[in-house]
Amino acid sequence: MALDFTKIIIIDLEATCWSGKTPKGVHHDVIEYGVAVLEVASGNILANEGILVKPTTSTVSDFCTELTTITPDMVADAPSFSDASQYLKDKYQANRHPWASYGAYDMNQLKRQCLREKVPFPLSAQHLNVKALFALRHHLSHPVGMDTALKQLEIPLEGTHHRGIDDARNIAKILRQLL
Repeated sequence: MALDFTKIIIIDLEATCWSGKTPKGVHHDVIEYGVAVLEVASGNILANEGILVKPTTSTVSDFCTELTTITPDMVADAPSFSDASQYLKDKYQANRHPWASYGAYDMNQLKRQCLREKVPFPLSAQHLNVKALFALRHHLSHPVGMDTALKQLEIPLEGTHHRGIDDARNIAKILRQLL
């Protein structure tokens, strides 16, 4: 099946996290799929959604809530990782379009969790690393964070940083400028 390059699916994951070391016997679990759909020809953001996910092996810590604004109550009745991944694939045809994230963390986290939980990878094999593209395009000696990239492009950060739905939309705006 050939990929459809008319749209790019932007993904920003939020996962369980702690202020120190990861507690023994648990893993970082996805707690939000942030999604934005960028139409390549027009540069329009066609969709933007946050898909909350119930963690599998861990819980949302106070530190994680401080960082993301996602509380344990918000994910208590959320879909499983498997169901949320299937929803992403079905609703956005996520395996039929290239996808992008800011850096490699999201790709690596998603691959690890899919492997651990035996869930099919919901996205295409065509990944764009917006962080690397931004550094290359702007002749930087090293990659910069999303908030710094937005400032350099004079694009205001919209929403809450470290909230998937908002970060996906902000990354889409950076990618739009790069394209």
